[in-house]
Amino acid sequence: MTYQESFLRFMVDCGVLTFGEFTLKSGRKAPYFINAGNYHTGAQLLELGRYYAACMEAHHVPVETVFGPAYKGIPLAAAAAMAMADQYHKDVNFCYDRKEVKDHGEGGMFVGKKLTDGEKVVIIEDVMTSGKAMAEVYPKLKGAADVDITGMIITVDRMERALEGTQSAVQAVYEKYGVPVYAIVTMEDIIQGIRDGIIPGKEHLDAMLAYREQYGVSK
Repeated sequence: MTYQESFLRFMVDCGVLTFGEFTLKSGRKAPYFINAGNYHTGAQLLELGRYYAACMEAHHVPVETVFGPAYKGIPLAAAAAMAMADQYHKDVNFCYDRKEVKDHGEGGMFVGKKLTDGEKVVIIEDVMTSGKAMAEVYPKLKGAADVDITGMIITVDRMERALEGTQSAVQAVYEKYGVPVYAIVTMEDIIQGIRDGIIPGKEHLDAMLAYREQYGVSK
């Protein structure tokens, strides 16, 4: 089983990937939903970090520091950094930002590794919906140092058009910032996983295909 197939099962087992009829923030009616809030145990976080690390390794993403945007990205980046050390014997740095600048103690916007010019930074995020997270963290990172943002790792690429335009959030981020976004799995992987019996949901396959036809983007 590939790490992508294993991750599909993991999401289903954790109650993170579910099927049915869901109204998304965009107003679209979707036949599936990703609820990362259902990751809530130490064992799940440990496993999640391994999948982020596997994705980084599979795509050969150069990395010296993993960065977790506050707040949701902080434990994800920490888990990914630990997995890189444990699984691949690569001791990468770890850094995250604050929502507000601290004006006492060590002060500043960032906690962890002090960023330097040319440092290869990978952003660890959950699911990209609009690209808003990149719009917020890109100027922060570049304002701290002239870092080389070599990629962003997300769990799922929904591969659907934004509300405006013909591009997905992943495609738009690459075009605007030049940062490649790598997903552990995509909507295509979810559909194939259902077809292959890796995960349950065959009764939702037609709805998944119709949703892709209506809102999907070309690769």
